[in-house]
Amino acid sequence: MIIKSLLDTDLYKLTMQSAVFHQFPNTTVKYKFKCRNDDVFWTSKHVNFIKNEIFYLCNLKFRENELKYLNTLPYFKKDYIDFLSTFKLNNNMIISCELKNQNDLDIIIEGKWLDTILFEVPILAIVNEVYFWDIPIVSAIATGKERLDTKIKIANPNLKVIEFGTRRRYSGAWHFSVIDTLKLLPIYNGSSNILISMCEGTQPKGTMAHEWIQAGQALTSDLKNSQKFMLEKWLEEYPNHLKIALSDTFGIDVFLRDFDKELALEYDGVRQDSGDPFDWSEKIINHYKSLDIDPKTKTVIYSDNLTIERSNLIYERFKNEFGNIIFGIGTNLTNDVGFTPLNIVIKMVECNGCPVAKISDSDGKGMCEDEKYLKFLKKLF
Repeated sequence: MIIKSLLDTDLYKLTMQSAVFHQFPNTTVKYKFKCRNDDVFWTSKHVNFIKNEIFYLCNLKFRENELKYLNTLPYFKKDYIDFLSTFKLNNNMIISCELKNQNDLDIIIEGKWLDTILFEVPILAIVNEVYFWDIPIVSAIATGKERLDTKIKIANPNLKVIEFGTRRRYSGAWHFSVIDTLKLLPIYNGSSNILISMCEGTQPKGTMAHEWIQAGQALTSDLKNSQKFMLEKWLEEYPNHLKIALSDTFGIDVFLRDFDKELALEYDGVRQDSGDPFDWSEKIINHYKSLDIDPKTKTVIYSDNLTIERSNLIYERFKNEFGNIIFGIGTNLTNDVGFTPLNIVIKMVECNGCPVAKISDSDGKGMCEDEKYLKFLKKLF
């Protein structure tokens, strides 16, 4: 059994689920799996293992000690914790888990947003671990430890690193091993994984994902201002916590158009997840200054395909520009074991029966099933 706890996921899945529970409980969605690697081949054996693991996942419930821990987090309301006490994922919402051809694994999830939102991270972790089962564990772990030691040696001691690697980890066991090493270091600023944070006695890190902004495309009739609508809805749910805005669902330029002075003052900072981090940072600095806001009062989080080396460069360039700089590093920490890691995602592609899209600042990171809608959206913005 790969996933043994529903807390073995990223915090932002629960923070978004809580917001959906209170604001959009009857919204329906469709998610689709995508592997961005060109040279990955799947077999019927992979698919059968994945199906079995999803079956086990759907038998899990939140345990009493897990609910008690979630209750200590200041942003979750009692009614949401009560909802989780009886929550289970439903295997019937996995509409497809099939092999279309050797390099096309088809996974589709459909149902109420509230009921399906927690599938993404554990299924991605399952797919990763199943795929890498054929790789010799001893050599992979030895390589991983050697590379992790090198990262630690070259890391700027002033870095603040959050571990973001649950969904693309080599394995759950290796993930926990990486954390055991990292948590002894001054650069370690916690994990997005809730189970790991509970075991550490710390608070998990995270806020929102792209799907929160994407869903707004179907949840308001004002499509052009849908991003602003969802940023405002987030503040309704979390007026005092979790106030980091994700900046690249429609691209940074559209985000800055929507991120007016009221929002910029209310949000504690922003997260970069695609595009060039240096160009992005300059735009964020100039935007804050244009609004008469000192960037040194704000937090920036970088989370796009980061390595320690790249984080060092970004930190050196902008250490005197922002008040708080954080690096969310995922795959490079939890799946750097000598083999090419999978670049896989599960993204929302429909909401309330309407297509939704992510338009990224990086080639290949966008996702939309409806080409006509995507062209319309790009023209609109």
